[in-house]
Amino acid sequence: MSQGDTEIDTALLFWNNIISTCGVPKIIISDRDPKFTSNLWTNLYDMLGTKLELSTAYHPQKDGLAERMIQKMDDIIRRFCAYGMEYKDHEGYTHEWVTLLPEVQLAHNTSQHSTTGKSPSIVEKGWNSLFPVDHLKNNLLTIHPAAKDFHDVRLDYETISKKY
Repeated sequence: MSQGDTEIDTALLFWNNIISTCGVPKIIISDRDPKFTSNLWTNLYDMLGTKLELSTAYHPQKDGLAERMIQKMDDIIRRFCAYGMEYKDHEGYTHEWVTLLPEVQLAHNTSQHSTTGKSPSIVEKGWNSLFPVDHLKNNLLTIHPAAKDFHDVRLDYETISKKY
């Protein structure tokens, strides 16, 4: 979401990226952003049966887990960007750091979290998604450097995650 998004833009993002993949949440915790407290959203919550809980600036218990997660993701992305807005892969090709975000998301979703003792993937689906390197482990094939790069993102993520 960006500053210029309207409540309708936000609702469409919510529908396309949350409800379509995860289902309807029972509770949404919001920091009182007008996009989530408007009539459109109030009606949407009523239709979906979702409860809106509002946090306050001085009530960190309500959104403490979310804040810690944001700090963790911020730290991980910062480490990937430590040497600039671009990174070089195993073959020396330069890419913008933003292209790593899907890999970071997969690493996050398949790594064990301290709050549940399980990965989000296991909590949501009952199993962890596999990385390309996981398919190659049992084969006699040599692991392609690109698959290893992808796997290394997960290992880096898990190392950083253990600090939190």
